[in-house]
This record gives sequence, structure tokens and C-alpha cells, in this order.
Amino acid sequence: MAEQAIGVIGAGTMGSGIAQLAVQYGFDVVIRDIESDLVEQGLDDVRTGLEEAEERDIIDDADAAFERVEGTTEIADVTDEATFIVEAAPEEMEIKKAVFEELDEHADPDVVLGTNTSSLSVTEIASVTDNPERVIGTHFFNPPVKMKLLEVVTGHHTSEETIDRIEAFADAVDRESILVDDYPGFATSRLGLVLGMEAARMVQEGVASAEDIDTAMEMGYNFPIGPLKLGDHNGWDVRVEVGEYLAEEFGREVYRPPQNVKKMVRAGDYGVKTGQGFYEWDDD
Repeated sequence: MAEQAIGVIGAGTMGSGIAQLAVQYGFDVVIRDIESDLVEQGLDDVRTGLEEAEERDIIDDADAAFERVEGTTEIADVTDEATFIVEAAPEEMEIKKAVFEELDEHADPDVVLGTNTSSLSVTEIASVTDNPERVIGTHFFNPPVKMKLLEVVTGHHTSEETIDRIEAFADAVDRESILVDDYPGFATSRLGLVLGMEAARMVQEGVASAEDIDTAMEMGYNFPIGPLKLGDHNGWDVRVEVGEYLAEEFGREVYRPPQNVKKMVRAGDYGVKTGQGFYEWDDD
């Protein structure tokens, strides 16, 4: 599988990161978005990431690696060659359904279609396709080139062959895969959201500063990164959407974002990608 092409739908933070990861492990990649400006930005992000990987001796030649990446706004450019296509569109069900309707129409039936959703129903996304057995959740973590986990989520009709092929892809890009049933929040978001939202509530209540809460979890519980720093990296805009979704699905307020998080998002302070969240972030 490592000699085959990978398609990525969405050239944003996750899409470009997944593309870079695949390229670093020898895959050819076609990355597609709906506007040429978005495609160019995504390609710039991949190039920058590859250059950084070369500086850190992760890869030998960033220019040679970048030659294996193609950008496009045309769906046919993705579906013509790819044997695995991963969707990394915004975390909205209707957007994802529209993408999968288009992919199902254009991609050969033996092409695996993955969705990078962190919480939405894979079964519902697959319901708009004629071949739901080839649809699977492929939840990468941000940034994909550094985070070693791939959460593989099986929809109601996902076939064993599809699971096997995605687990083989995970091995090919040196990722540890876990297999999870299609349930709201899966394994990771369901647990991570509770911790992140409770940490934010503690800041709101004046229990402790964001820095001290993160230090408590990093030093006291051996977390590699505190829950509020992690939220800044993931983007609080995404976390609010997922938290509201899980609160409605489970009927549990523990998932619902507190007011300080909602205010940050309304102000456009999403975290790392905007330079401000619970922390201030610069380009480095």
C-alpha cells in the first residue's frame, strides 16, 4: 500500500498535516479544496512542514518529498489515482455528507473513504453513499506528523477488508491504531472533552490559573500536555462544536462548553491557529 496514492479532501490544518505525514512516509498525495487560494495555502503549509522535517533530520530532502504532492480543486484529480481518500472538511455533518456523496459518485468502489471526524457518526456520514462498507472513521490527531495515534472508527456497514486496509495504512505511516465502535465522541473525544471543559470551568470559577491547572496534570498525572494547552492546539472553535454535540447526544451537561470558552470563540480566540486562547501563541 505504501506505493499507492492518497487523496486528502480539505487543505486546512488537519488536511495539510495528514498530507505531510503521508508524503514523509513515501506516499504520493493529492490534496483538494474548493478554492485555489485554500489549496495554495495548504500546499505552503505542507512545504513548510517538510522543510522543518528536513531540518530535524526526519526526512532527507524536502524538495524531493514535496514533488510527490499535488494540489487541486477538481474532485476527479483525487479519485483518479488514490486508493485511500481521507476527508478533513469542517466538523459539520451536512458538509461531510456532501463530500461523501461526491466521493461516492466519482471514486471506484474499491477505494477506501475515510473521515477525519473526531465525534460525528461515521454511520450517518456513510448513509449517503452506495457503498457504505468502504467508509470508515480515520481520526488523526493534531498535529498528525507528531501525534502517534490513529483512532479507527467502524460504521454500521464498514467491512473487515476496509478495517484491514486502514490498519495497514496506519502501520505504513508508523501510527498506533485503536479500533472503536461508532458511538458519539468515540473513545478519545468523549474522554478528552470532559477533562478539557472541566479545566476551563475551573479557570472560570477562579480555582486556579490555566497555567497551574495544566502544570498539575502534567506534573501530577504525567500528562504530556495539559488539557487547556491541548484545547488551544486543537482549536476551541472545534471543541465547542463537539462539546455541544456530545451534550445533546448524551444529555449530560459535563460536555457543554462553559461561558469563558464560548466568549473566547465568539471573539475569534481559538488557540494556536489564531494566536490566542487560554495562552498567547507566536509563530514558533
